[in-house]
Amino acid sequence: MHRTLFVAGGLCVGGAAILMAVLADRAQVIFHQILDITPYAAFVLTPCVFGLAAFLARSVFPNSQGSGIPQVIAATELHEPKDRRALVSLKVAAGKVIVMMLGLAGGASIGREGPTVQVGAAIMAAFGRWAPVGYQAGLMLAGGAAGIAAAFNTPLAGIVFGIEELSQSFETRTSGLIIACVIAAGITSFAIMGDYAYFGSTAAILPIGRSWLIVPLCGIVGGLAGGLFSRAVIAFSTGGAKEWIKRRPLIFAVACGICVALCGFASGGAVYGTGYAEARSIVHATASLPASFGALKLLSTLFSSISGIPGGLFAPSLAVGAGLGANLHSLFPSVPLGALALLGMVAYLTGVVQTPITSFVIVSEMTQDHAMIIPLMAAALIADGTSKLICPKSIYRALSAGFLESATDGDVAQKAASELMKRPAGQ
Repeated sequence: MHRTLFVAGGLCVGGAAILMAVLADRAQVIFHQILDITPYAAFVLTPCVFGLAAFLARSVFPNSQGSGIPQVIAATELHEPKDRRALVSLKVAAGKVIVMMLGLAGGASIGREGPTVQVGAAIMAAFGRWAPVGYQAGLMLAGGAAGIAAAFNTPLAGIVFGIEELSQSFETRTSGLIIACVIAAGITSFAIMGDYAYFGSTAAILPIGRSWLIVPLCGIVGGLAGGLFSRAVIAFSTGGAKEWIKRRPLIFAVACGICVALCGFASGGAVYGTGYAEARSIVHATASLPASFGALKLLSTLFSSISGIPGGLFAPSLAVGAGLGANLHSLFPSVPLGALALLGMVAYLTGVVQTPITSFVIVSEMTQDHAMIIPLMAAALIADGTSKLICPKSIYRALSAGFLESATDGDVAQKAASELMKRPAGQ
């Protein structure tokens, strides 16, 4: 019975992921149509949208802000159904989708893949009402993993992400159900969207020899940049900064919107939205982006992330990594641009989320480039070590502690958060 629930839920998660992809694309088209009239429109539209989105995320759909992954992690640490529903419910999921699309329509540098994790977990939690006692956490893990799989069309990455980040353990009972849910979501995506590679198939290679010097360099640069990004997001989400923002959330969100508009104007509009088109153009060496794209995309994603609006980090991080990899092409002109972009994507994504296995698996699946697996693995390993020197705790684990506090009473939250933060990074 419970396996049937996982499969049925997986089909629904796959459908939700596709719907979110379609809506996200439409929202970005609307924003760029406005910019085509005048690029200065962003200086009014973006701050206003950020303020409205922050208000909706805090007051109308609480716990919908951010990527959604910390909420799922926090929910799996809770045992009371009412506490879990505060973080992962169909109402929160609906709000997540609505406000995230609003953010994209206002030019926010956010992704839809992280939010798909929370939406997937919410759908599976709803199915959990008919599941045996003890399977609820497994259902949410499976829903989150299926969300990643369907959003990127990367089933292996979905399974790895469910194990490496969401559960950080491999339990025999849960693993089989996660795989069943991922398969169902993947079938739904395949049936509707067909067999496609997220960034298109590439044949980039890194010949053995001097070209491999770029691997540790990409790992260090990506890990350093990603670690600094995570450290900054955590700093604004905890301690004194958090309390200050709590007192002036709308003013802060509007200020972040102005900063994003400035980054967008400086980049000629390239840093708005998910960054999917820009990353794809770099991977296939068809880009005509400014040299500052990687740095400006990082800043615009930082301002979008700390503003309090719903939105994920995966797609923007891949775009930042591709931009940083392209910057290294002038130092290593003999290395194919596509190979540099892939290394930069893996290194920076690893630096931000500190999930090296998920990072290289997801990029390999998105491009179907098996020739780059070994250098991608090496870059991910180096980036992970570099990032942890700067930011010892995973960004998702650190942020989940705050959601534990908002979902339950102080004593329970403090105990759960303490146990969560005691775990070594990567476990």
